[in-house]
Amino acid sequence: EVLSSSPTPTDCPFGFPVQRPLTPHSSPVAVQWQPTATRGWVKCRELISLLCTCESGDYYYQYTECDSTGSRWRVAIPLTPGSCLGLPSPTRGTDCSFSCPAGMFLEMSTQLCTPCAAGSYSLGSGLRFDQWDAIPAGFTSLASFLDPGPNGEDIQACNSSSWTPQGLYLESNRDECTVSLVYAVHLEKQGSVSFTYQYPDNNIFFEFYVNGRPEVSLKSGTNILYWRTTGILVGGKMVKPVLLKNIQIEGVAYTSECFPCRPGWFSPMPGSSSCQACPSNTYSGKGASACSACPEHYYSHEGWAECKVRPPCSEKDYFQIHSACDSEGKTQVLYRWVEPKICVENVKGAVNLPATGQREPCPPCNPGYYNSNDSTCLPCPPGTHSDGTYACVECPAGTEPVLGYEYKWWNVLPPNMKTSCFNVGNSKCDDMNGWEVAGDHIRSGAGSSDNDYLILTLHVPGFKVPASLAGMTGGEFGRITFVFETICSADCELYFMMDVNRKSTTVVESWEGSKGKQAFSHSMTRNASVTFTWAFQRTSHALDVRRYISDTVKIYSISVTNVLEGVASACRACALIPQNSQQAGSSCVPCPAGFFIDRDTNRCQECPPNTHLAGRHTYGRDACIACGPGSISNKEHSRCFSDCSFIHTENNRTLTFDLSPMSDAASLILGPSFTSKGTKYLHLFNISLCGHKGRRAAVCTDNVTDVSSKDEQSDLSQFFNTVDSFLCQSTIIPGDGRGFRLPISSQSISLADTFIGATVDTVLDGINAEPDLFPENPNDIPDINFFYRSMQATASCDQGRSSVITVRCNPEKSERGQLSVPSSCSAGTCDGCTFHFLWESSSACPLCTEADYHLIQGACKGGVQETLYMWNEPKLCTKGVALPSRSSTPCEVIALWLKVGLGVGAFVAVLLVSLTFYFWKKNKRLEYKYSRLVMSANKEGELPAADSCGLAEGEEFEDDVVYTKKPTLLGKLRAIANKEQGESSESVQLNSSQADRWVLG
Repeated sequence: EVLSSSPTPTDCPFGFPVQRPLTPHSSPVAVQWQPTATRGWVKCRELISLLCTCESGDYYYQYTECDSTGSRWRVAIPLTPGSCLGLPSPTRGTDCSFSCPAGMFLEMSTQLCTPCAAGSYSLGSGLRFDQWDAIPAGFTSLASFLDPGPNGEDIQACNSSSWTPQGLYLESNRDECTVSLVYAVHLEKQGSVSFTYQYPDNNIFFEFYVNGRPEVSLKSGTNILYWRTTGILVGGKMVKPVLLKNIQIEGVAYTSECFPCRPGWFSPMPGSSSCQACPSNTYSGKGASACSACPEHYYSHEGWAECKVRPPCSEKDYFQIHSACDSEGKTQVLYRWVEPKICVENVKGAVNLPATGQREPCPPCNPGYYNSNDSTCLPCPPGTHSDGTYACVECPAGTEPVLGYEYKWWNVLPPNMKTSCFNVGNSKCDDMNGWEVAGDHIRSGAGSSDNDYLILTLHVPGFKVPASLAGMTGGEFGRITFVFETICSADCELYFMMDVNRKSTTVVESWEGSKGKQAFSHSMTRNASVTFTWAFQRTSHALDVRRYISDTVKIYSISVTNVLEGVASACRACALIPQNSQQAGSSCVPCPAGFFIDRDTNRCQECPPNTHLAGRHTYGRDACIACGPGSISNKEHSRCFSDCSFIHTENNRTLTFDLSPMSDAASLILGPSFTSKGTKYLHLFNISLCGHKGRRAAVCTDNVTDVSSKDEQSDLSQFFNTVDSFLCQSTIIPGDGRGFRLPISSQSISLADTFIGATVDTVLDGINAEPDLFPENPNDIPDINFFYRSMQATASCDQGRSSVITVRCNPEKSERGQLSVPSSCSAGTCDGCTFHFLWESSSACPLCTEADYHLIQGACKGGVQETLYMWNEPKLCTKGVALPSRSSTPCEVIALWLKVGLGVGAFVAVLLVSLTFYFWKKNKRLEYKYSRLVMSANKEGELPAADSCGLAEGEEFEDDVVYTKKPTLLGKLRAIANKEQGESSESVQLNSSQADRWVLG
């Protein structure tokens, strides 16, 4: 405090106090003032000269921290520091581990346990949070985004995301932000934490941690509790939030006060450990010890803090049921008000309850049951069967009963089925029936609010594969099939769930909105006790009024096969004991794996090679189905598989493929993709091309888990939902990179449970490879298409999913190769039901043969000639025949072919010369004969003598012939031609043979 001028006379100068009059709760104050160089006088200190004695309302007690011996002190702390004097002296407190029993609190003035007053409660050594009008003190809601910004900062869009109090519970965020609810508590001894929650949606990631570990036990000291959720909005589907209520912490040292009952609840007696909900049509405020009745024409539900006006009755306030069959086998339709009844009948616009319907004959019993004398349906005894309309009959010799459950008539609820209602924020729903029987179907009931979960459960104790099917080891122990339809005007949803061995419930499939009448089937691959659950919710939004009571789901039939201790509706053929057996010949025996029952002898026979037992029967040879192309069967004939080898013959050319380098499971990650709010996610595919002798080697895991399964159990595998397949898919949301959150793997599905076959054809068993989706194959090695199918039906794929893996030879790729999907279908599928993949690898090229290389001979150098072998280019083969090594052979300078050529040429030249001389010689003789003939013809008037017309054969004429003119070849030919034509007009005179010389003139 600064004074601009000197203090007034009533102010004391520096160093002198002033005394003011005393009042009952005041004390004299000495004020000291000190001058400054520039700013005047400063009041620098207040001295309390006299304080009154503190009263009990001026302070409170608190314990100090415990020392090493476990002791502590109780000290008094004033509500306003410095307001009074004479606080009680510290005293030794209770032992650090001391706590009061439930219903009592530690009264600090006496340090004794005291009962809580009516209208309040205490847990003794615990804390309970069950009022959520606001987030209680000590709780903090922290939000962050899955993907930090480019500089690591969180996106501001999550600043408004938090856990939201809804009165009776806390509701998690519905967006893609990660929101943590944090609470720190200090315990003096070991304790625990428990809470009630509702977690209906696998599209939200829900975690609970204590000091960074997923457990519910608490250690002594400070414990930090985290409830954390992350929405996974892949596909644009809005998530259903996690609801959290009734958090209770055990292990605090003491409770120094009691908690008042929340509005709508009360505790009538002192020393209560909990509060009770006010009954219907009553209400209460906070801390009430009793409930007050609602005024006339007002109503309230259980646990309400106020009353509301009763509306006129309408069709939404009653529902229809069927009465049980009476002794005469009659039933009738009954109408009942929805309880608790809130409407008023005798007012304007109200409707009355419809009259009871006429008595009608009861529907028949379900298959496997018979009608007793009192019109009650009872199960058939073991070894007998019935379709529900006649008495139970024993199965004939050579047959066995087909055990299972088949429910298609709904006069009463079967004894192994139960119905209930659940809503974590609406306890009045707990005692209501969720479903009602209606003759030929069972349908959802009224419930107490539109967002109730209407539950129907069916318990199956286990499965037993019958003797006739014992040879089928395909992994299916049983199958459940049900026919249903939904009629909705809001955002209703039907869940089909499965709880194996009572560990955790997983959602198998769900359907949103109205769905026409359809069947759904699910195969059981584990022989275990299982509870099937159908849960129907009309809307996910909590409403005070019921608007969608007419939205409903109907289930017409439910059948389960191979049920342990089930009932039989029919009999099937089975194998008989061999004839040489000591036992009776009509007893059924199981066939070994891979054997079928012969129709003629009813004996077991093994299936032919490369066939497998398919379907759900083993009677007759037609039960053995031939494996598809490119596949073989295992020795049990339970399934067909590829051994990663393939042979293709085309145009007298046989190609052999060894795909074993591609046999190990491979992974393909697609993305990243982004949701509408920017969350990054990836599609992960794990692919097992050949498996391992039919075993599906591709595994996908969900780590979006149920927190209730983390209660100190050593088997970590039960925390995760795993899918084994030839090809499976998971949605991956990467980690944040800061260690705050690990990557999330969710929505794992199987895309290939069964191997259909491998072929170069583009269509197999109705599955089309659609080669146009991928770039054209640039080489002449054909693509190999591997076809797979998953028979599990889904809401969008009623025939299940199928997959095609196209294997292509590409020498530029590694042995493991590279996977890709069509550019036009970025997620691997264009319709959501058929998936396509291209696997390019050098291992997909055929094995090399002698036709894949050629020989090259080098020149002869130094008497040595080298021989080389080169692969044909481009090389489109792998492994197989090795390239022969280089070889050398001796040679001469003149090659053998040249020698042979020269020899042949010389021979031909000699032959031509010889022929030329021969014909020349012969021509000379003919010329001579011709000349003699011409000369003799030129002699006038004298014919030649007979002995001088020619020469005998071989005779040589001794005289020389001299031509004055050498005839040309043309002339000779003309002469010969004239001679042949018989021309005799020319005469040639021949001179005497005695002349020495003839001259032709």
